[in-house]
Amino acid sequence: MLKFLSKVKIEFNALDPRTAACMEFLAQCNARKAKESNPSCQLLVKRRTDSFPPQISVTFVNGVEEVFDATSTPAQTIRKMILEKGQQLETEQMFREAGEKWPVLIPEEELRQSFPVTQIHNIKSMRLSPYWLNHVWRLQRHWKLNKLMED
Repeated sequence: MLKFLSKVKIEFNALDPRTAACMEFLAQCNARKAKESNPSCQLLVKRRTDSFPPQISVTFVNGVEEVFDATSTPAQTIRKMILEKGQQLETEQMFREAGEKWPVLIPEEELRQSFPVTQIHNIKSMRLSPYWLNHVWRLQRHWKLNKLMED
């Protein structure tokens, strides 16, 4: 999680009963694995003495800052949002390194194109779980029915 961040600032009043998300998030940031993912990430903890609500501010490696209200947002939700944004940043960086424009714009006519379904001849050799075997079987059956209706 920290690999996408350059700075984390956690603000809370220790006597406030709404600090659970701050404490949990702080514990996640202090975990060995998180610290190893980005040792240069600054972790700032500000203990407040006023009635200011607990909040978590994060700065991503691209400089974008986001502030979370820790009274209404659980630590796991904040972590999930950071990971999603981080994956978007990685994708953007990958496209830019490849010399592609970002964001990728798909022409309208390409969005309306139909894509051919490839038939899988030997499903058992794929070693799929029963759920996916059933799913693939249904797709093949649907494809065959549609093909018969076209002819």
